[in-house]
Amino acid sequence: MTDDVTSRLTELARLFLKLGITSFGGPAVHIAMMENEVVRRRRWMTHEEFLDQLGASNIIPGPTSTELAIHIGHLRAGWPGLIVAGVCFIVPAVAIVTAIAWAYVKAGQLPAAQGLLYGVKPVVIAIVLQALWTLGRAALKTRTLVFVGLAAVAAVIAGVNELVVLSVAGAVMALVRIARERPARIDGTIARAVLPFFAQSAATVAATPFGLWPLFGVFLKVGAVLFGSGYVLLAFLRADLVERLHWLSEQQLLDAIAVGQLTPGPVFTTATFVGYLLGGGEGAAVATVGIFLPAFVFVGLSGLFLRRLRRSSIARAALDGINVASLALMAVVTAQLARSALVDPMTIVLAAVSALLVFRWRVNSAWLVLGGAAVGLLATLM
Repeated sequence: MTDDVTSRLTELARLFLKLGITSFGGPAVHIAMMENEVVRRRRWMTHEEFLDQLGASNIIPGPTSTELAIHIGHLRAGWPGLIVAGVCFIVPAVAIVTAIAWAYVKAGQLPAAQGLLYGVKPVVIAIVLQALWTLGRAALKTRTLVFVGLAAVAAVIAGVNELVVLSVAGAVMALVRIARERPARIDGTIARAVLPFFAQSAATVAATPFGLWPLFGVFLKVGAVLFGSGYVLLAFLRADLVERLHWLSEQQLLDAIAVGQLTPGPVFTTATFVGYLLGGGEGAAVATVGIFLPAFVFVGLSGLFLRRLRRSSIARAALDGINVASLALMAVVTAQLARSALVDPMTIVLAAVSALLVFRWRVNSAWLVLGGAAVGLLATLM
């Protein structure tokens, strides 16, 4: 390895360790911080090149801001840079979340911990609603997409498997695009292809005994198929870990979400917290590797097909459908989790005030979460 490559790897490690420690506020904040560091301050790439990397991150499954970090590392120092940038961005958050998970397991039932989570959970609901609103305005660009989104909501409520909902939504939009670009009599082809899937209910799966390999499989699947905001992760975790496998309670999932909001770095480190709850340190490691491994693989392979994929109007249409279905999952799970978070007048007021602050004045979500924690602790002490 040449001195130049070593120097670049050292720069990448320092930068992404710093970002991993300080990047509170979610993917949008992470992306803004990366743009400031690599375009404006260090001038490693032009603004156009940065947008190209961001676009590449948006059209593959996985956590967008983490994949952007991996893309930057790859562009800067090849395959070693890909690994260094991604790992250094993830590791600080994983360490912090693991420490919090350890404290939660040891003292999670103490009044102080209960008070902290009591105040944080309503704030999390407001933050997710704001993300849902912002993403929805960008995603629902046509009447067809609105229809697909509403159909996806209905399908999720009816119990259709979330992977089926995502796949069918993407297929619908791809077929619509084909029909528009290649006018022909399709005579109900779309409806015949789609309706049986939306009518299909998810099979009831009995509770499965916990194990590290099944845990790895759950998070590997999520990391490999999840499109859209990291908040969509909540819908997948609820479907798999609460409803199908029965490894977590609704309350534990909400606690995991709250911890994910308290910490810097990728929202996907919620997996670390869940893994620790279920399997201690080994569970945390397995869940973390499982959910982030596909991001490294997809970014590494993406150069082979992304440029051609971005030129395909049919592929872009399918992605639009998948994104809308992801928002549908997010909307349904937010409504379900709100029932566990908004339990009395205090939590309802806290959620309303947080929503006002985040919608009207765009207050950073990290400050809102810290404020909610303080209110919860004060309420407990009083």
